[in-house]
Formats: sequence, structure tokens, C-alpha cells
Amino acid sequence: MSVNKAPLVVVGAGIIGVVIAYELQRRGQAVLLVDKAAPGMGASYGNMASIAVTEFMPASRPGIWAQMPKWLLDPEGPVRIRPGYLPKLAPWFLRFLAASRPSKLRELEAAGAALCGRVYEDLDVLLKETGLTHMLTADGCLSLYTDEAEFRVDREHIDILERFGFRHEILGGNAIRDLEPALTTKVGKAVLFPDNRSITDPYKLVTALTEKFQAFGGSIVEGDVVGFEQNEAGVSALRLADGRSVAADKVVLAAGAFTARVSALLREHIPLETERGYHTQIMEPGISMRHSIIWPARAFMVTPTAGGIRVGGTVEMAGLDAPPDYRRAKILVKRAREALPELKAEGVTEWMGHRPALPDTVPVMGPSAKRRNVWYATGHGHLGLTYAATTGRLMADLVMGVQPPVDMKPYRVDRF
Repeated sequence: MSVNKAPLVVVGAGIIGVVIAYELQRRGQAVLLVDKAAPGMGASYGNMASIAVTEFMPASRPGIWAQMPKWLLDPEGPVRIRPGYLPKLAPWFLRFLAASRPSKLRELEAAGAALCGRVYEDLDVLLKETGLTHMLTADGCLSLYTDEAEFRVDREHIDILERFGFRHEILGGNAIRDLEPALTTKVGKAVLFPDNRSITDPYKLVTALTEKFQAFGGSIVEGDVVGFEQNEAGVSALRLADGRSVAADKVVLAAGAFTARVSALLREHIPLETERGYHTQIMEPGISMRHSIIWPARAFMVTPTAGGIRVGGTVEMAGLDAPPDYRRAKILVKRAREALPELKAEGVTEWMGHRPALPDTVPVMGPSAKRRNVWYATGHGHLGLTYAATTGRLMADLVMGVQPPVDMKPYRVDRF
């Protein structure tokens, strides 16, 4: 059984796939969006709602390495690797090590900064043309430090931002609590990132953009891609688990952490892992917040979003199939109360999702190295929401044969 043909199929209905599909449909392409779940129900449902333009630096930088042993040895630490998953993780981890060379770090920083530097140029256009500007808050993010010593540990991060010209303001004492009165007096220093604004509800943003995509004539099919049909021109159809097939002239694979499983069907390996992230959504927090906050030493984030306050963070390496360990979410709430002593945990839901993680922290965006009519957009890590509008613009340019405004070589799929 066949599904009606669309010249262009986008696989993946998270924020990345939906924005790509919207942008291509807006430009006059006939686009079919395919996902095994409803739009926005993956990582886009539970992300921390942050447009985190200051968080592009590689995870393999020295400041992270210095803290990694302490984190891994702490059962409540921000990084956990399930022992049974270690053998499968080893090849990815070796590439992670390779990304820590000083010369390589500078390349990766530049690649991330090139994307973050144009985020609002693309996001403002997207939100204005879709009538969704109200979903972007005006307030930024506060990075918290107990004292000067704790701030010095994170100084590497600030130095990188200064090198690339990203705005920030160092605050102390009463100035911090003037911005967020609910914060503990134990926080002696903070950095305000005014451009790290938030989305009022990331899931609703995806569904609203999906509606705009459909209003332009775009179509959606719910189904799990389990194979491809190919001819001399490349991929000619996608096979779904229920026996249906979807004909296509062009295919964009943007299935987040699941993209590597789909690319493997084309015999194209992408070293993509999942950083499993947890959040607790608190609908009756007993406090109010304007800014999001992040405490680097304790590796958690709190954002006012989705009608309440969301507490998230942590990295768990355990693959795509292991069941959630919601103790991770409870640890995050415990950490958040160190910053927000009056925080109540009432009206609570817990969630786990899969961030698509590449070992060098830079996304893959570009054509397949093996199939002439296939493109990839994946591996955005913690910055899927941040990069979404820019990714949509760049991918639409590539697919339609337009020269993108950014050098795309650092994001090629065959760079590993």
C-alpha cells in the first residue's frame, strides 16, 4: 500500500524536522513529514525551553574534563554511564577524546559560534512570519556561582564567549536577587546572559509550527521508517513498519537521536549517541521566576515554561532502549532547591527524552556522502531548539540548491 507521493519527505517531527518542513513548504516544495509519533512528542516535548546562544562550546573542553571524574564517581552527579552500556559507548567516547585536542577545540568553537551568532536573525523572521513572536520571552538566563572560586572554574566558558563577542554581564550581591528574589543568598556571583531567552512552551511551539506547515499545504504521515527503496537516482521510497511505502524524490533525515538507526538502513554510519535528559515539570512551585537559571557547578537548569517551572539537566548514557531512571529527575529537584529554597514540588510530572549527541558537539547538516537525494540534519545535542530556525534556513537552502550564508563544511556528515 502506498501513501500519496510528495517530491520531498522529511523524516522526524521534532522542532528541527518541523522547521525544515515548514521552510521548504513555504518556499513552494510539496513536503510530507513522517514520524513514528505525533509532532513534538520526542525531545522537543521536554527540552529546557532555552534559546541558549552562549552554550555552543564543545563538551570535550578542558574545564569539563577536569570535573568529569568527580561527576562520574558521584551517584547523584550530573553525568552517569550505565555500566552495561560502556562497551557500546567506547567508539563514540574515543571520538569524544579526539575532539579535545586544542586545535580541534578552536575549530569546533568557531563552528558552534557561527550558528549561534545568527540564531536571532533566523528565529525572529520565523516567529514573525508565523505570528508566534509572543512565544519568545524577553528575559535571559542567570548563571550562578557560590563564590569567586566557583566562578573561576567556569571562567573558560566566559573567556570563549568574550572571544566571540557574545553579550554577558557579571553581577554580585544584591544585584542578583534584584533580578530573581527567590534565589538563595548563598549565591554570591552570577553572570547574566541577556540573549539566552526562553520559549513559553516548546511543545506548543512545535505544534503551532506544524499547523503553519499544514496551512501551506504540507502533509503528515505517522509511521516508523524501516527501509528504503532505491534506484539509480538514489532513494525512491521509504518503507514503513506497517507495510506502507512513501514515494519520494528527495529525503531529509532529521529524526534526532534515532537518525543513526535510519541512516544505517542506507549503510551510512553516523556516530550518534543519545544523552538521555530528565526534567521535572512543577505546576505549583510556590515561587515566581522571570529568568531561567543554571548553576554550572551543580549542573542543573530551571526555566519558567509550559505554565509552571521546569527543572532539568543531567546526562545519562544508556542508549535508546533502556527504561528511564526517574531518580535522576528527583536529584535535579533536590539541586534546584539549593538555589531556590522556597521551591515547592507540587503538581509534578517527570519526563525523560533523548538528546541527539555527536562526539564533537557540532551538528550534522548537509547532503549524504552516499545517496545523492538524501540530506541529514541531526546531532544538535542540547541546542536543538536554539538552532532550529537557523537549521531550517540552511537546510532549505541546501536542498533547493541555494548557496547558504554559512560555510557548511564543518557540519558535513563524513567529517568523522
